[in-house]
Amino acid sequence: MWKRACDTAAKCIAEAKEYNKQRLTEEFCRKHPEFPVSLVKPYFQTGEEKFPSRKKTTTPPDIVKVEDSPGPVKKIIKARNIRLNGKTQRQYLVRLKTQKAYKDKLLTEDTIPDGNLHLRRFRAPKKTEKSHQ
Repeated sequence: MWKRACDTAAKCIAEAKEYNKQRLTEEFCRKHPEFPVSLVKPYFQTGEEKFPSRKKTTTPPDIVKVEDSPGPVKKIIKARNIRLNGKTQRQYLVRLKTQKAYKDKLLTEDTIPDGNLHLRRFRAPKKTEKSHQ
């Protein structure tokens, strides 16, 4: 019975190959026998006359939040040095009076409103600690 099943399967495969050879020309034999890619129609964009109710949509502009000044400073918390464009720059973690603690900002010395006053207060405790040692 097993031999008969193998013979039947082999016969079916041979018949399918023969059918495909007759059905397809030489050019298509080199390609996939079931679906020749050359028969795929090219995509053409649909015109407005086919779908007149479609409206062209425009993308909305990006929302950009512009902040001229960060606002009144409550205190300077920390300082750090970073490298930007090959130059070392000092940034300060600043807490604003109108904002919560999780909205603290990193600002440079020249962008802090009343920077000289707040930086003097920030550096003063460090100077007194060094002088007492």
